[in-house]
Amino acid sequence: MPAFDYPLDKLKTYMGQNPCPSDFDAYWEEALEEMHAIDAQPERVKADFKTPFADCYDLFWNGVGGARVHAKLVIPKEVPEGCCPAVCMFHGYSAWCGEWTNLLTMAASGFVVASLDCRGQAGDSQEVVSATLSTFKGHIIRGLRDDPKDLAFRAMFLDTAQMAGLVMDMPEVDATRVASQGGSQGGALSLACAALEPRIAKVISQFPFLSDYYRVWQMDLAENAYAELRDFFRWSDPLHEREEEIFTWLGYIDVKNLAPRIKGDVLMAITLMDKICPPSTQFAAYNNIHAPKKHLIYHDHGHEGLPHWTDHVYRFLSDWM
Repeated sequence: MPAFDYPLDKLKTYMGQNPCPSDFDAYWEEALEEMHAIDAQPERVKADFKTPFADCYDLFWNGVGGARVHAKLVIPKEVPEGCCPAVCMFHGYSAWCGEWTNLLTMAASGFVVASLDCRGQAGDSQEVVSATLSTFKGHIIRGLRDDPKDLAFRAMFLDTAQMAGLVMDMPEVDATRVASQGGSQGGALSLACAALEPRIAKVISQFPFLSDYYRVWQMDLAENAYAELRDFFRWSDPLHEREEEIFTWLGYIDVKNLAPRIKGDVLMAITLMDKICPPSTQFAAYNNIHAPKKHLIYHDHGHEGLPHWTDHVYRFLSDWM
């Protein structure tokens, strides 16, 4: 058992400590109204990567705040209209949508696959920065000096839902069989996508990031992926005069607070030796999900590749094949 977090019996009932703002639902309903009002103008550009069983595209569309957002898109060849299931994939913090070959297993199994580039990270999505503070791996704290509506992850969470909606509208896709999938930041985005696009039917999340920020702070683990929390207080609020307000604002982009909105079936991998996304924060997200759910607990693993996880994911989606 991990020595740095709660015992497993407490983890299984832990609901989280970070505040949920009183206007949380209104905040996200207003955000979704903004997203739905955008003329996304999705554009498919044929990619130079070729495979005999699928067509590969770069997908671009207009996102919130005027950004042009990018994803890789793979569509199986010669499929009847409206028959394909789909999976929306999300990557880890500071990374990108990945290699084409990472998308081919699901495409070969008959899935349309869309893999998002998070704005302002290593991929091709555009970021339009309207808030002060760091732009270097500072997405959690972006907007904390200005207004909760300027939070960078507000826009990225909306990008996930917008992409899922665009995928559901594709003529090749059966909109009743669309999944979200990712690990770490991608695990958080998979949960956020399903929370903001309730038609997502299956949700796959591996050690999700962006959950229960105050617990991370309390455990003195504001380092690595969460290091910017410490940087914020060191440079912008060294006396912690705004501490309560800051963690309340972070509650708008806390996936444990979004989790009750999820409707689809959930499969989550939870790692008990994880000092990047501590197990209590992962359980906080999982325990707040009211939809059908299952977790796989990796007792001896941290923030790393997990044995047999991709096989479990494939089986979870296999009834759509």
